[in-house]
Amino acid sequence: MQTPEQRTEQRWVLGLTALASFMMALDAMIMTTAFATIRADFGSTVETLQWTVNAFNLSFAVLLLTGAALGDRFGRRSMFAAGIGLFVVASAACALAGNAASLIAARALQGAGAALVMPLAMAILSGAFGREERARALGIFSGITGCALIIGPAIGGFITEHLGWRWIFWINLPIGLVAIGLVLARLRESFGPAAPLDVTGLTLVALAALALVWGLLRGNSVGWASAEVTGALVAGVALTVTFVLWELRATSPMVPMRLFVARPFASGMAASVLFYAAMYGVLFLLPQFLQIVLGFDAFGAGLRLIPWTATLFVTAPIAGAVVNRFGERTLVVTGLLMQAIGLGWIGEIVSPTVSYSALVAPLVLAGVGVSMAMPAAQNAVLSSVAVSEMGKASGIFNIGRFLGGMFGIASLVASFVANGAADSSGHFSNGFAAAMSLAAMLSFAGAVAGLFLPMRRQVVAKAAPQDA
Repeated sequence: MQTPEQRTEQRWVLGLTALASFMMALDAMIMTTAFATIRADFGSTVETLQWTVNAFNLSFAVLLLTGAALGDRFGRRSMFAAGIGLFVVASAACALAGNAASLIAARALQGAGAALVMPLAMAILSGAFGREERARALGIFSGITGCALIIGPAIGGFITEHLGWRWIFWINLPIGLVAIGLVLARLRESFGPAAPLDVTGLTLVALAALALVWGLLRGNSVGWASAEVTGALVAGVALTVTFVLWELRATSPMVPMRLFVARPFASGMAASVLFYAAMYGVLFLLPQFLQIVLGFDAFGAGLRLIPWTATLFVTAPIAGAVVNRFGERTLVVTGLLMQAIGLGWIGEIVSPTVSYSALVAPLVLAGVGVSMAMPAAQNAVLSSVAVSEMGKASGIFNIGRFLGGMFGIASLVASFVANGAADSSGHFSNGFAAAMSLAAMLSFAGAVAGLFLPMRRQVVAKAAPQDA
């Protein structure tokens, strides 16, 4: 039975890890309604603008397991606080950026800070709660993060309209400084198994991701059959294969391939990559559709995302609480089918004359669906490994999340550019409809991946000895 001191410690762990996640999510969401203003300010194209997101995602994804390894070696609490500090410094650099290139560079630095914070947040949280409590804690964690998804676009729109887009980055400073003080004062230091950094693996996965994304981003502008695009995609695939082969032979691999032998881990990862690809791609394009086609200002566009984003705050904690009863497979498959139907519905009805009210029902359907799937997929992945590997597993999960998001944005933008343009509401609607249809297909593929998750009783039976 837990003592009052242990319960108090768990509350601080949950509160502070969720606060850090809230800050990262707020920064991503608060920027969504500022894209149109930033593009106009810098005279950038949609293709260039997506690098403000992809630079963050790329540096975040490829440095995640380095962040987890640094926490294991030098202390999770210390590195957690250091990551928040780096994120705060990078946020100031974003606010001071004078052109698109400097903003992209600062966003990459933000991603490096987040790469320290996020895997350690999940490792600290997972280590503080037992198996039966962990799903509920992850649900609450996702729900608090969901507050940023709810208020982020509206706050970003309000700040952009009244103070200018640069202030969306300054807002990170007070949150980050308070978080650092509380982390150092309230969290207990913990360490994981010491292991050397896998520098070769880190280099290979970074180059592979960069090559694949570059090929996706350049395909429409220079031609999919061009030497540049073909070479980038072939190089990306070759580097990915080389990375897998290296990890199979490495003594201290960045990504232990043996983890993927477990069905809950492999299926949960595949489903997560696909539904995050759809979600991040929609987050990039939907606010611009609301502004360019439907004519709302940045604040108005942020408010009109609430029917979609608010579902995470309501649904994720409930899904986390009932996952032990219904099992991960039921929630993941049902949720991602709902997201696929909702996004496909939007793809069918969008036009320059569509009313916002017609979008509300499919947005709610898609939002409830992904909010069901998110904590269930997290729980499937984290519950399939031993406690000693929680840090590495959470790092791999977040790699999949952000690489999925990066490829989702690149793929949806490629679909958008192939079918439309940002020069008129009609052209934007055409491109947006095609992108939403692609997002629906990615969600459906995630539901198919979820079918390979084992039934709940199988997960418990196989995983129980690890926590014994």
